[in-house]
Amino acid sequence: MASENYQLWGGCFEEEPSAVLARLNDSLPVDVRLFREDIQGSRAWANEQNLSGHLSNEDNKAIQEGLNKVEQDIAEEIAQNGRLKDTEEDIHAVVEKRLFKYAGDAALRLHTARSRNDQCATDAKLWMLASLPHLKTSLKELITVLVNRAKKEINIIAPGYTHLQRAQPVRWSHFLLSHVWALRDDVIRLEEQLSRLSRCPLGSGAIAGCALSIDRVRLARSLGFKDVTPNSMFGVASRDHFVEFFNWASLCGLHLSKLAEDLIIYSSKEFGFVRFSDQFSTGSSLMPQKRNPDGLELIRGAAGLLLGDAMAFSCILKGLPSTYNKDLQSDKELLFRSYDRLSDCLKVAIGTIATMQVSSENAQKALEPGMLATDLAHALVRKGVPFRKAHHIVGTVLRRASALGVDLQNLPHAEYYAICPEFGTEAELKSLFSWEASVEQYTSIGGTSRGAVNQQIDMLNQWLGVESFTTAC
Repeated sequence: MASENYQLWGGCFEEEPSAVLARLNDSLPVDVRLFREDIQGSRAWANEQNLSGHLSNEDNKAIQEGLNKVEQDIAEEIAQNGRLKDTEEDIHAVVEKRLFKYAGDAALRLHTARSRNDQCATDAKLWMLASLPHLKTSLKELITVLVNRAKKEINIIAPGYTHLQRAQPVRWSHFLLSHVWALRDDVIRLEEQLSRLSRCPLGSGAIAGCALSIDRVRLARSLGFKDVTPNSMFGVASRDHFVEFFNWASLCGLHLSKLAEDLIIYSSKEFGFVRFSDQFSTGSSLMPQKRNPDGLELIRGAAGLLLGDAMAFSCILKGLPSTYNKDLQSDKELLFRSYDRLSDCLKVAIGTIATMQVSSENAQKALEPGMLATDLAHALVRKGVPFRKAHHIVGTVLRRASALGVDLQNLPHAEYYAICPEFGTEAELKSLFSWEASVEQYTSIGGTSRGAVNQQIDMLNQWLGVESFTTAC
């Protein structure tokens, strides 16, 4: 125990690992983030040994008090220096070595019947169970920001686009909510992972299970798990919860990227629908006039990196034989990287959208009569004209307007009537050229009318637990 480097293995080895292998093998700079979870698992393991009659009260007390001091020491060092100076290969060895300083020989009993295989699997699950709810909170905060903007900006009507071409007028709120529903599904998917994540592998040993009689269910409950892994080989090998998280994070990143892309386009001078605050914009080193949406562009780029991490880990798992293999050590590096990246993206998205300004004037200017071509077809349908015929008639109207060099609104009524008398009187025709009347046609669930949008807001507020928005407003 006097060795400078406290190694958890090596009794039958005559030589130390090569420096280059040690550099590749050592994971302390990464898994140091698990120090609280490692200590939490060790506390529970010592208690279970004690309750099962394999560890004396005296040794358990020494271990528990020693672990408390180790946790305090590590937390203080990280707060002061941002890292640990220990030379051990991983956080498990660091905790054991430091525990020996406080608990003496009792510390040598802590690892009885436990393997680093089930230990590190448990640590990572504990970290995920504690950390993933923070992503859920951030997602719901972003959703709340978008829903509040939708409520406030419901009177703004803007062009809706397909193929990046002007299509039909929609309420700006309807556009915002289109992204909200995707993010809400992300929250639900994250919640669905918890039942599979909340199965405790501790007590699985290295591969065959625990050789001592212990109560794994009691052990799992003491750590906050809902269940135990049903097979020891599965318990130490499975990283399906990592795959689920990585794939979920990449999908959430994709949704954030799509939102970012829309807002980046709408912030350009060609559109001018939104303007971002100074806090979430950057400038150019050469062109003084530039306002760059770098935050949103970084979110857009991060989606590709999140997808890359998801694919990378699946590639690692693809060729592995059963149970634990050292390849799996990569799981935490990718976990922390994806988690941190997504967490920062959510915070930037929240700040950007909460502080952006929306120009209803510019949105209105971007509307043009040609976007009401579908409304003209619907007007004919309501008078009994079959839709395919109505579609062709309106196409003829568009061709005639182009020939005369006017838009649909300024094409004389006589021209409409000559093409199709079902267009009705001049007053009837004129009434169709209203942005408000256009969007108010779409009253069905999920539509862009005021009532349908308010219904979406009510549904989302109910899901968020917020007092329902009065649709009469």
